[in-house]
Amino acid sequence: MTDTAIGASGFVIVIALILARVPVAIAMGIVGAAGLAILSPWKSVGFILGTAPFEAVYPYGLSVVPLFVVMGIFAAHAGLSAQLYQSAYAFVGHWRGGLAHATVVACAAFGAICGSSIATAATMCRVALPEMRRRGYDDRIAAASIAAGGTLGIMIPPSIFFAIYGLLTETSIGKLFVAGILPGVLGTACYMTAIKLATRARPALAPAGERVAWRERGRALAEVWAVLLLFVVVIGGIYVGVFSPTEGAGVGAVGALAFTVARRQMSRQRLREAVHEAAGTVGMIFLILVGATLFSAFLETSKLPGVMSRATADLGLPPLVVLLALMAFYIVLGCVMDSLSMILLTVPAVFPLVKALGIDPIWFGVLLVTVSEIGMITPPVGMNLFVIQGVGRLPLKTIVAGIWPFVGADLVRLTLLLAFPAISTWLPSLMR
Repeated sequence: MTDTAIGASGFVIVIALILARVPVAIAMGIVGAAGLAILSPWKSVGFILGTAPFEAVYPYGLSVVPLFVVMGIFAAHAGLSAQLYQSAYAFVGHWRGGLAHATVVACAAFGAICGSSIATAATMCRVALPEMRRRGYDDRIAAASIAAGGTLGIMIPPSIFFAIYGLLTETSIGKLFVAGILPGVLGTACYMTAIKLATRARPALAPAGERVAWRERGRALAEVWAVLLLFVVVIGGIYVGVFSPTEGAGVGAVGALAFTVARRQMSRQRLREAVHEAAGTVGMIFLILVGATLFSAFLETSKLPGVMSRATADLGLPPLVVLLALMAFYIVLGCVMDSLSMILLTVPAVFPLVKALGIDPIWFGVLLVTVSEIGMITPPVGMNLFVIQGVGRLPLKTIVAGIWPFVGADLVRLTLLLAFPAISTWLPSLMR
Protein backbone atom coordinates (compact mmCIF):
# COMPACT_ATOMS: atom_id res chain seq x y z
CA MET A 1 0.00 0.00 0.00
CA THR A 2 1.36 3.45 -0.92
CA ASP A 3 1.81 6.29 1.57
CA THR A 4 -1.08 8.18 -0.03
CA ALA A 5 -3.38 5.17 0.26
CA ILE A 6 -2.46 4.86 3.93
CA GLY A 7 -3.33 8.54 4.40
CA ALA A 8 -6.73 8.09 2.71
CA SER A 9 -7.38 4.96 4.79
CA GLY A 10 -6.58 6.89 7.96
CA PHE A 11 -9.12 9.56 7.00
CA VAL A 12 -11.82 6.91 6.53
CA ILE A 13 -10.91 5.21 9.83
CA VAL A 14 -11.23 8.48 11.75
CA ILE A 15 -14.73 9.07 10.37
CA ALA A 16 -15.69 5.48 11.23
CA LEU A 17 -14.42 5.90 14.80
CA ILE A 18 -16.34 9.16 15.21
CA LEU A 19 -19.52 7.47 13.96
CA ALA A 20 -18.85 4.74 16.54
CA ARG A 21 -18.97 7.49 19.22
CA VAL A 22 -15.24 7.55 19.93
CA PRO A 23 -14.35 11.08 21.12
CA VAL A 24 -13.08 13.14 18.20
CA ALA A 25 -9.80 14.13 19.84
CA ILE A 26 -9.03 10.51 20.72
CA ALA A 27 -9.95 9.26 17.25
CA MET A 28 -7.73 11.76 15.45
CA GLY A 29 -4.89 11.37 17.94
CA ILE A 30 -4.80 7.56 17.82
CA VAL A 31 -5.06 7.35 14.02
CA GLY A 32 -2.49 10.11 13.60
CA ALA A 33 0.00 8.45 15.93
CA ALA A 34 -0.55 5.00 14.38
CA GLY A 35 -0.20 6.41 10.87
CA LEU A 36 3.04 8.18 11.76
CA ALA A 37 4.38 4.95 13.25
CA ILE A 38 3.70 3.18 9.94
CA LEU A 39 5.14 5.88 7.68
CA SER A 40 8.06 7.29 9.70
CA PRO A 41 11.10 6.06 11.65
CA TRP A 42 10.54 5.56 15.34
CA LYS A 43 12.81 8.45 16.30
CA SER A 44 10.76 10.83 14.17
CA VAL A 45 7.54 9.49 15.64
CA GLY A 46 8.82 10.01 19.18
CA PHE A 47 9.87 13.57 18.37
CA ILE A 48 6.49 14.43 16.85
CA LEU A 49 4.54 12.87 19.73
CA GLY A 50 6.67 14.81 22.19
CA THR A 51 6.37 18.20 20.50
CA ALA A 52 3.01 18.17 18.70
CA PRO A 53 0.77 18.66 21.79
CA PHE A 54 2.80 21.71 22.82
CA GLU A 55 2.87 23.16 19.32
CA ALA A 56 -0.89 22.69 19.04
CA VAL A 57 -1.75 24.96 21.96
CA TYR A 58 1.16 27.37 22.41
CA PRO A 59 0.57 29.88 19.53
CA TYR A 60 -0.07 33.39 20.82
CA GLY A 61 -3.01 33.80 18.45
CA LEU A 62 -4.83 30.88 20.07
CA SER A 63 -5.33 32.95 23.22
CA VAL A 64 -8.33 34.58 21.52
CA VAL A 65 -10.30 31.37 22.14
CA PRO A 66 -10.34 31.35 25.97
CA LEU A 67 -10.70 35.14 26.09
CA PHE A 68 -13.75 35.21 23.83
CA VAL A 69 -15.23 32.22 25.68
CA VAL A 70 -14.87 34.12 28.95
CA MET A 71 -16.38 37.22 27.34
CA GLY A 72 -19.48 35.30 26.30
CA ILE A 73 -19.90 33.59 29.67
CA PHE A 74 -19.68 36.87 31.60
CA ALA A 75 -22.15 38.50 29.21
CA ALA A 76 -24.61 35.66 29.78
CA HIS A 77 -24.25 35.99 33.57
CA ALA A 78 -24.92 39.74 33.27
CA GLY A 79 -28.37 39.00 31.87
CA LEU A 80 -27.70 40.62 28.51
CA SER A 81 -29.44 37.82 26.62
CA ALA A 82 -32.82 38.63 28.19
CA GLN A 83 -32.43 42.34 27.48
CA LEU A 84 -31.47 41.66 23.87
CA TYR A 85 -34.55 39.51 23.47
CA GLN A 86 -36.89 42.12 24.93
CA SER A 87 -35.33 44.87 22.82
CA ALA A 88 -35.72 42.86 19.61
CA TYR A 89 -39.32 42.00 20.52
CA ALA A 90 -40.15 45.69 20.98
CA PHE A 91 -39.41 46.26 17.29
CA VAL A 92 -40.73 43.10 15.60
CA GLY A 93 -43.05 41.53 18.17
CA HIS A 94 -46.21 42.79 16.44
CA TRP A 95 -45.45 40.70 13.33
CA ARG A 96 -46.93 37.23 13.03
CA GLY A 97 -44.24 35.04 14.56
CA GLY A 98 -42.74 38.17 16.12
CA LEU A 99 -41.21 36.30 19.07
CA ALA A 100 -39.44 33.93 16.65
CA HIS A 101 -38.17 36.94 14.69
CA ALA A 102 -37.00 38.53 17.94
CA THR A 103 -35.23 35.30 18.87
CA VAL A 104 -33.21 35.29 15.65
CA VAL A 105 -32.27 38.97 16.05
CA ALA A 106 -31.32 38.47 19.70
CA CYS A 107 -29.22 35.41 18.79
CA ALA A 108 -27.36 37.48 16.20
CA ALA A 109 -26.72 40.24 18.73
CA PHE A 110 -25.68 37.83 21.47
CA GLY A 111 -23.39 36.06 19.00
CA ALA A 112 -21.54 39.37 18.65
CA ILE A 113 -20.31 39.02 22.22
CA CYS A 114 -20.26 35.24 22.53
CA GLY A 115 -18.59 33.57 19.53
CA SER A 116 -20.10 30.16 20.21
CA SER A 117 -23.14 28.64 18.53
CA ILE A 118 -23.85 26.15 21.30
CA ALA A 119 -23.61 28.78 24.03
CA THR A 120 -25.87 31.15 22.08
CA ALA A 121 -28.50 28.45 21.49
CA ALA A 122 -28.46 27.26 25.12
CA THR A 123 -28.66 30.78 26.54
CA MET A 124 -31.44 31.99 24.25
CA CYS A 125 -33.41 28.76 24.75
CA ARG A 126 -33.70 29.51 28.47
CA VAL A 127 -34.94 33.02 27.69
CA ALA A 128 -37.09 32.61 24.57
CA LEU A 129 -38.72 29.17 24.74
CA PRO A 130 -40.82 29.76 27.91
CA GLU A 131 -42.04 33.09 26.53
CA MET A 132 -43.02 31.63 23.15
CA ARG A 133 -44.87 28.79 24.84
CA ARG A 134 -46.72 31.28 27.04
CA ARG A 135 -47.83 33.19 23.93
CA GLY A 136 -49.17 30.05 22.24
CA TYR A 137 -46.37 29.33 19.77
CA ASP A 138 -46.08 25.85 18.30
CA ASP A 139 -43.05 24.05 19.76
CA ARG A 140 -41.79 23.29 16.23
CA ILE A 141 -41.34 26.92 15.17
CA ALA A 142 -40.22 27.98 18.65
CA ALA A 143 -37.46 25.38 19.03
CA ALA A 144 -36.31 25.58 15.41
CA SER A 145 -35.95 29.36 15.46
CA ILE A 146 -33.71 29.12 18.53
CA ALA A 147 -31.61 26.30 17.06
CA ALA A 148 -31.15 28.12 13.76
CA GLY A 149 -30.60 31.54 15.31
CA GLY A 150 -27.97 30.05 17.59
CA THR A 151 -25.80 29.10 14.61
CA LEU A 152 -25.20 32.82 13.98
CA GLY A 153 -22.89 32.74 17.00
CA ILE A 154 -20.10 31.23 14.87
CA MET A 155 -20.54 33.61 11.94
CA ILE A 156 -21.00 37.05 13.48
CA PRO A 157 -17.69 38.16 15.01
CA PRO A 158 -16.01 37.38 17.28
CA SER A 159 -16.18 33.74 16.16
CA ILE A 160 -14.23 30.88 17.71
CA PHE A 161 -14.51 28.97 14.42
CA PHE A 162 -12.93 31.83 12.47
CA ALA A 163 -10.12 32.02 15.03
CA ILE A 164 -9.33 28.31 14.69
CA TYR A 165 -9.61 28.39 10.89
CA GLY A 166 -7.26 31.38 10.80
CA LEU A 167 -4.68 29.55 12.92
CA LEU A 168 -4.92 26.39 10.82
CA THR A 169 -4.52 28.24 7.51
CA GLU A 170 -2.35 31.18 8.63
CA THR A 171 -5.07 33.60 7.49
CA SER A 172 -5.62 36.95 9.23
CA ILE A 173 -8.02 36.35 12.12
CA GLY A 174 -8.95 40.04 12.18
CA LYS A 175 -9.96 39.99 8.51
CA LEU A 176 -11.92 36.77 9.04
CA PHE A 177 -13.83 38.38 11.90
CA VAL A 178 -14.75 41.38 9.76
CA ALA A 179 -15.61 39.09 6.83
CA GLY A 180 -18.33 37.46 8.92
CA ILE A 181 -20.34 40.66 9.50
CA LEU A 182 -22.25 40.91 6.21
CA PRO A 183 -22.81 37.13 5.87
CA GLY A 184 -24.10 37.15 9.46
CA VAL A 185 -26.55 39.94 8.66
CA LEU A 186 -27.56 38.06 5.50
CA GLY A 187 -28.12 34.90 7.55
CA THR A 188 -30.33 36.81 10.00
CA ALA A 189 -32.41 38.17 7.11
CA CYS A 190 -32.74 34.71 5.54
CA TYR A 191 -33.91 33.15 8.82
CA MET A 192 -36.47 35.91 9.35
CA THR A 193 -37.73 35.38 5.81
CA ALA A 194 -38.08 31.66 6.54
CA ILE A 195 -40.16 32.45 9.65
CA LYS A 196 -42.35 34.87 7.66
CA LEU A 197 -43.01 32.31 4.91
CA ALA A 198 -43.63 29.46 7.39
CA THR A 199 -46.10 31.47 9.49
CA ARG A 200 -47.86 32.80 6.39
CA ALA A 201 -48.36 29.26 5.10
CA ARG A 202 -49.45 27.98 8.54
CA PRO A 203 -50.78 30.85 10.70
CA ALA A 204 -51.48 28.46 13.59
CA LEU A 205 -47.74 28.06 14.18
CA ALA A 206 -47.34 31.52 15.70
CA PRO A 207 -49.69 34.40 16.57
CA ALA A 208 -48.96 38.09 16.18
CA GLY A 209 -48.15 40.14 19.26
CA GLU A 210 -49.08 43.62 20.39
CA ARG A 211 -47.42 46.70 18.89
CA VAL A 212 -45.01 48.58 21.18
CA ALA A 213 -44.92 52.40 21.18
CA TRP A 214 -41.82 54.11 19.82
CA ARG A 215 -41.02 55.56 23.23
CA GLU A 216 -40.89 52.07 24.70
CA ARG A 217 -38.80 50.90 21.78
CA GLY A 218 -36.28 53.62 22.51
CA ARG A 219 -36.09 52.58 26.15
CA ALA A 220 -35.63 48.93 25.21
CA LEU A 221 -32.84 49.85 22.78
CA ALA A 222 -31.12 51.97 25.41
CA GLU A 223 -30.97 49.00 27.76
CA VAL A 224 -28.68 47.05 25.39
CA TRP A 225 -26.06 49.77 25.04
CA ALA A 226 -23.50 47.48 26.66
CA VAL A 227 -23.74 44.94 23.82
CA LEU A 228 -23.37 47.65 21.19
CA LEU A 229 -20.44 49.18 23.05
CA LEU A 230 -18.62 45.85 23.43
CA PHE A 231 -19.11 45.01 19.75
CA VAL A 232 -18.01 48.44 18.52
CA VAL A 233 -14.96 48.55 20.77
CA VAL A 234 -13.76 44.99 20.06
CA ILE A 235 -14.56 44.59 16.36
CA GLY A 236 -14.18 48.29 15.56
CA GLY A 237 -10.81 48.38 17.25
CA ILE A 238 -9.64 45.36 15.25
CA TYR A 239 -11.05 46.85 12.02
CA VAL A 240 -9.23 50.17 12.29
CA GLY A 241 -6.02 48.59 13.58
CA VAL A 242 -6.09 49.92 17.15
CA PHE A 243 -5.31 46.47 18.49
CA SER A 244 -4.86 42.88 17.36
CA PRO A 245 -7.56 40.20 17.64
CA THR A 246 -5.90 38.82 20.76
CA GLU A 247 -5.78 42.26 22.37
CA GLY A 248 -9.39 42.82 21.30
CA ALA A 249 -10.39 39.55 22.97
CA GLY A 250 -8.72 40.72 26.18
CA VAL A 251 -10.53 44.05 26.04
CA GLY A 252 -13.84 42.26 25.43
CA ALA A 253 -13.34 39.83 28.32
CA VAL A 254 -12.45 42.60 30.76
CA GLY A 255 -15.32 44.76 29.50
CA ALA A 256 -17.85 41.97 29.94
CA LEU A 257 -16.55 41.26 33.45
CA ALA A 258 -16.70 44.96 34.37
CA PHE A 259 -20.26 45.26 33.12
CA THR A 260 -21.32 42.14 35.04
CA VAL A 261 -19.79 43.51 38.25
CA ALA A 262 -21.34 46.94 37.68
CA ARG A 263 -24.78 45.35 37.36
CA ARG A 264 -24.17 43.43 40.62
CA GLN A 265 -24.59 40.12 38.85
CA MET A 266 -21.21 38.67 39.85
CA SER A 267 -20.82 36.79 43.10
CA ARG A 268 -18.07 34.44 44.20
CA GLN A 269 -20.26 31.49 43.31
CA ARG A 270 -21.01 32.85 39.82
CA LEU A 271 -17.36 33.68 39.25
CA ARG A 272 -16.43 30.12 40.23
CA GLU A 273 -19.09 28.73 37.87
CA ALA A 274 -17.96 30.99 35.02
CA VAL A 275 -14.32 29.99 35.40
CA HIS A 276 -15.28 26.30 35.58
CA GLU A 277 -17.44 26.58 32.45
CA ALA A 278 -14.73 28.44 30.55
CA ALA A 279 -12.06 25.92 31.57
CA GLY A 280 -14.21 23.00 30.44
CA THR A 281 -15.02 24.58 27.07
CA VAL A 282 -11.44 25.65 26.34
CA GLY A 283 -10.05 22.30 27.52
CA MET A 284 -12.34 20.47 25.11
CA ILE A 285 -11.28 22.70 22.20
CA PHE A 286 -7.57 22.41 22.99
CA LEU A 287 -7.76 18.63 23.34
CA ILE A 288 -9.33 18.41 19.89
CA LEU A 289 -6.58 20.69 18.57
CA VAL A 290 -3.92 18.32 19.92
CA GLY A 291 -5.56 15.35 18.20
CA ALA A 292 -5.96 17.36 15.00
CA THR A 293 -2.27 18.32 15.05
CA LEU A 294 -1.19 14.67 15.23
CA PHE A 295 -3.60 13.76 12.45
CA SER A 296 -2.38 16.68 10.30
CA ALA A 297 1.22 15.55 10.73
CA PHE A 298 0.18 12.09 9.57
CA LEU A 299 -1.60 13.50 6.48
CA GLU A 300 1.42 15.62 5.56
CA THR A 301 3.71 12.62 5.90
CA SER A 302 1.41 10.58 3.65
CA LYS A 303 1.50 13.38 1.02
CA LEU A 304 -2.28 13.02 0.59
CA PRO A 305 -2.99 16.80 0.36
CA GLY A 306 -0.41 17.25 -2.41
CA VAL A 307 -1.71 14.29 -4.36
CA MET A 308 -5.27 15.63 -4.09
CA SER A 309 -4.18 19.05 -5.36
CA ARG A 310 -2.28 17.62 -8.34
CA ALA A 311 -5.07 15.20 -9.24
CA THR A 312 -7.65 18.00 -9.18
CA ALA A 313 -5.39 20.23 -11.29
CA ASP A 314 -4.92 17.43 -13.83
CA LEU A 315 -8.70 17.16 -14.23
CA GLY A 316 -8.77 20.73 -15.48
CA LEU A 317 -12.01 21.55 -13.67
CA PRO A 318 -12.90 25.22 -13.10
CA PRO A 319 -12.29 26.38 -9.50
CA LEU A 320 -16.02 27.09 -9.05
CA VAL A 321 -16.91 23.49 -9.91
CA VAL A 322 -14.37 22.19 -7.40
CA LEU A 323 -15.69 24.64 -4.80
CA LEU A 324 -19.26 23.46 -5.36
CA ALA A 325 -18.12 19.86 -4.92
CA LEU A 326 -16.37 20.79 -1.67
CA MET A 327 -19.50 22.51 -0.35
CA ALA A 328 -21.60 19.43 -1.15
CA PHE A 329 -19.01 17.26 0.59
CA TYR A 330 -19.09 19.45 3.71
CA ILE A 331 -22.90 19.52 3.85
CA VAL A 332 -23.02 15.72 3.77
CA LEU A 333 -20.16 15.38 6.26
CA GLY A 334 -21.83 17.89 8.58
CA CYS A 335 -24.81 15.56 8.87
CA VAL A 336 -22.69 12.92 10.63
CA MET A 337 -19.99 14.96 12.38
CA ASP A 338 -19.94 18.00 14.66
CA SER A 339 -18.78 21.15 12.89
CA LEU A 340 -15.62 21.94 14.87
CA SER A 341 -14.31 18.41 14.42
CA MET A 342 -15.17 18.57 10.72
CA ILE A 343 -13.08 21.70 10.26
CA LEU A 344 -10.11 20.38 12.22
CA LEU A 345 -10.22 17.05 10.42
CA THR A 346 -10.56 18.27 6.84
CA VAL A 347 -8.87 21.67 6.55
CA PRO A 348 -5.30 20.28 6.61
CA ALA A 349 -6.17 18.10 3.60
CA VAL A 350 -8.45 20.50 1.74
CA PHE A 351 -6.76 23.88 2.18
CA PRO A 352 -3.70 23.09 -0.01
CA LEU A 353 -6.19 22.34 -2.80
CA VAL A 354 -7.96 25.64 -2.16
CA LYS A 355 -4.67 27.54 -2.39
CA ALA A 356 -3.65 25.70 -5.54
CA LEU A 357 -6.91 26.75 -7.21
CA GLY A 358 -6.36 30.40 -6.29
CA ILE A 359 -9.50 30.61 -4.14
CA ASP A 360 -9.50 33.52 -1.67
CA PRO A 361 -8.87 31.96 1.78
CA ILE A 362 -11.14 34.53 3.48
CA TRP A 363 -14.00 33.75 1.09
CA PHE A 364 -13.45 30.03 1.61
CA GLY A 365 -13.40 30.53 5.38
CA VAL A 366 -16.80 32.23 5.28
CA LEU A 367 -18.19 29.45 3.07
CA LEU A 368 -16.76 26.83 5.42
CA VAL A 369 -18.37 28.43 8.46
CA THR A 370 -21.67 28.69 6.55
CA VAL A 371 -21.75 24.96 5.81
CA SER A 372 -20.71 24.35 9.41
CA GLU A 373 -23.83 26.28 10.47
CA ILE A 374 -25.93 24.01 8.24
CA GLY A 375 -24.34 20.98 9.90
CA MET A 376 -25.33 22.30 13.33
CA ILE A 377 -29.05 22.08 12.52
CA THR A 378 -29.22 19.00 10.29
CA PRO A 379 -29.89 15.55 11.79
CA PRO A 380 -28.62 13.14 12.91
CA VAL A 381 -25.66 15.00 14.49
CA GLY A 382 -26.83 18.63 14.57
CA MET A 383 -25.34 19.86 17.84
CA ASN A 384 -27.79 22.75 18.25
CA LEU A 385 -30.70 20.31 17.93
CA PHE A 386 -29.38 18.34 20.90
CA VAL A 387 -28.76 21.53 22.89
CA ILE A 388 -32.38 22.64 22.44
CA GLN A 389 -33.57 19.11 23.17
CA GLY A 390 -31.68 19.07 26.47
CA VAL A 391 -32.33 22.62 27.65
CA GLY A 392 -35.93 22.81 26.43
CA ARG A 393 -36.78 19.16 27.25
CA LEU A 394 -38.38 18.64 23.86
CA PRO A 395 -38.59 15.52 21.68
CA LEU A 396 -35.93 15.64 18.99
CA LYS A 397 -38.51 14.87 16.29
CA THR A 398 -40.39 18.07 17.20
CA ILE A 399 -37.30 20.21 16.64
CA VAL A 400 -36.40 18.39 13.42
CA ALA A 401 -39.94 18.84 12.09
CA GLY A 402 -39.60 22.62 12.33
CA ILE A 403 -35.99 23.04 11.20
CA TRP A 404 -36.33 22.47 7.44
CA PRO A 405 -37.39 26.02 6.45
CA PHE A 406 -34.22 27.25 8.16
CA VAL A 407 -32.07 24.69 6.36
CA GLY A 408 -33.57 25.99 3.12
CA ALA A 409 -32.74 29.55 4.17
CA ASP A 410 -29.12 28.49 4.79
CA LEU A 411 -28.89 26.94 1.34
CA VAL A 412 -30.15 30.21 -0.18
CA ARG A 413 -27.52 32.13 1.80
CA LEU A 414 -24.77 29.72 0.69
CA THR A 415 -25.85 30.19 -2.93
CA LEU A 416 -25.67 33.98 -2.58
CA LEU A 417 -22.22 33.81 -0.95
CA LEU A 418 -20.98 31.60 -3.79
CA ALA A 419 -22.47 33.86 -6.45
CA PHE A 420 -21.28 37.12 -4.88
CA PRO A 421 -17.88 36.69 -3.14
CA ALA A 422 -17.79 40.43 -2.38
CA ILE A 423 -20.32 39.85 0.41
CA SER A 424 -17.47 38.13 2.27
CA THR A 425 -14.42 40.01 0.98
CA TRP A 426 -15.49 43.65 0.63
CA LEU A 427 -15.22 44.74 4.28
CA PRO A 428 -11.86 42.96 4.87
CA SER A 429 -10.46 44.68 1.76
CA LEU A 430 -11.05 48.06 3.45
CA MET A 431 -9.18 47.16 6.65
CA ARG A 432 -5.95 48.83 7.64
